[in-house]
Amino acid sequence: MKHPLLPLSETMHYILLALKQPLHGYAIMQTVEQMSEGTVILAAGTLYGAIENLSKHGWIAPVPGETGRRKVYRITADGERVLAIERRRLAHLLALYETRD
Repeated sequence: MKHPLLPLSETMHYILLALKQPLHGYAIMQTVEQMSEGTVILAAGTLYGAIENLSKHGWIAPVPGETGRRKVYRITADGERVLAIERRRLAHLLALYETRD
């Protein structure tokens, strides 16, 4: 799959992985910070720009039926496919590290 957003940035990886469970924006920021052990701290502008891009490409979507001010998002089947592609790509790179030492 050749796509302009591939390979994913570190931020995009974390957001897609975080959205394997439905989350609103602030919860995404907290989850990413926790998953990265504090090495990735998303600014609101960065997060909402990424959400816009991921939504535009159909990799995440708002959860239907959620009410209130906070919009809740979840990864889509296309987003899961993108993560699988990236996982294979990264596994290949890691294997190269192991064979080149």
